Amino acid sequence: MKTETSANASSSALKFQLRSSKEQEKISASDIVMKESPLNLLQSLCDGAVAGAVAGSVVEAALYPIDTIKTRLQAAHGGGKIIFKGLYSGLSGNLVGVLPASAIFLGVYEPLKQKLLKTLPENFSALAHLSAGAIAGAASSIVRVPTEVVKQRMQTGQFATAPNAVRMIVSREGFRGLYAGYGSFLLRDLPFDAMQFCIYEQIRIGYKLAARRELNDPENALIGAFAGAITGAITTPLDVIKTRLMIQGSREQYKGIYDCVRTILREEGSHVFFKGIGPRVVWIGIGGSIFFGVLEKTKQILSKGQPKI
Repeated sequence: MKTETSANASSSALKFQLRSSKEQEKISASDIVMKESPLNLLQSLCDGAVAGAVAGSVVEAALYPIDTIKTRLQAAHGGGKIIFKGLYSGLSGNLVGVLPASAIFLGVYEPLKQKLLKTLPENFSALAHLSAGAIAGAASSIVRVPTEVVKQRMQTGQFATAPNAVRMIVSREGFRGLYAGYGSFLLRDLPFDAMQFCIYEQIRIGYKLAARRELNDPENALIGAFAGAITGAITTPLDVIKTRLMIQGSREQYKGIYDCVRTILREEGSHVFFKGIGPRVVWIGIGGSIFFGVLEKTKQILSKGQPKI
């Protein structure tokens, strides 16, 4: 009798456990659905956009003179002299474009990264970061390219103000003049964005696993500096090509990426492809430190203001 009662009790307990397990699975599934709801996706997009706009603007304002020196070094032909006056030429106009461009980039990158990390196997996280970086770079290029064209032509002394630059470029070259060097920009920025964000994210993952805690602000900044400096050095030749194509204007000294590479090799030598590597590495290294430091801090501040689900 006791055995039968005990068996019934065990059977009831087992049924309760199975029922509880199924209920937990349903709760977990509903949690996942809630996390992937359109409202949360929109929140992630908005947070990324705000964080990107803040981080991008801080970097540009702080390090603009180094970028100007880099551009002038790359633009100089042969033994051309570098002018160190007017290192802030085009800053205000550049910030007008950087704000929406950075907002678009991070607004696309953050939710896309989260979606890919959930979709892909865990050991493919690098692919998720690479893909999200490249796609976000392509999306933001719509704003970044005209901004870069105007900025670099002002840095090389072709125009005094951004409105004048836009007006003159459109009148001389048409609207497509604002997208001069678009192909070379994508050739440089898609691998740059993909590599920089992938290196940064992967090092952070490894660091967090080793430290078994969240990283602090100086650690995020240090990883960002390393990712920026390495990626900046690797992509310098692509940056030289982009600069030459963007600043040539209506002269059209180069007919495209291939002609630009061939002409530089023939007339100036292969060493020209590494012009400005010093300022570029310093600029992007320090910029990466500031950008990712500000980015993570802004994301933390925004997350504190979100309602708990």
